[in-house]
Amino acid sequence: MNILLFGPPGCGKGTQATFIAIRFQIPAISTGDMFRAECKAGTPLGKKASAIMAAGGLVGDEIVNEMLAERIAKPDCRDGFLLDGYPRTVAQAEFLANLLRTRGLPAPIIIHLDVPADALVERLSTRRQCPVCSRIYNMRSQPPRCDGVCDADGAALVRRDDDKEEVIRERLKAYQELTGPVIRHFASASYHRIDGSLSPADVSRWIADILNTNVMVEV
Repeated sequence: MNILLFGPPGCGKGTQATFIAIRFQIPAISTGDMFRAECKAGTPLGKKASAIMAAGGLVGDEIVNEMLAERIAKPDCRDGFLLDGYPRTVAQAEFLANLLRTRGLPAPIIIHLDVPADALVERLSTRRQCPVCSRIYNMRSQPPRCDGVCDADGAALVRRDDDKEEVIRERLKAYQELTGPVIRHFASASYHRIDGSLSPADVSRWIADILNTNVMVEV
């Protein structure tokens, strides 16, 4: 079972990726984490990417695609995987489709967590983080026990610069421009839109129902 997880900043992708990975015993692969691991390990691809970034360039699809191809060939992906942050372009989506087909792997199941922009702005603008342990709170839905301080270490919570409304709206605009074509590319495949404004537990139940159905179909 191969899953692509899409959703704008603040939609709860991290929570649902963890849920899926545990529930279905497959790795949740964040392309950002994959990228950093390659660079830190000093692999040939990691060295190539590091050199490009050191020169102020952008790492292109070719290197990202190669990293992805190597990652999903590892033993822990034998029974499937979840990708978060890939594909980011239609060209990457086409590469992935061809790669899966070539390796005799099933086409991906698309999970799209869709949340209205205004709801995301409210959700992210009320987010606070502990500067010591990095724990995240939401002052409306998940506040600390004592106003303004972390439950774990008592540090004063801070508001991240990227959680300001004007920054959030720019991030959402960039997300739509970047991933909109990719989502449309997959709209005729095994595509499932889920209302990400529901509670995390309700979203997880919807995802579990969809994936359980697909597992039964594959069997």
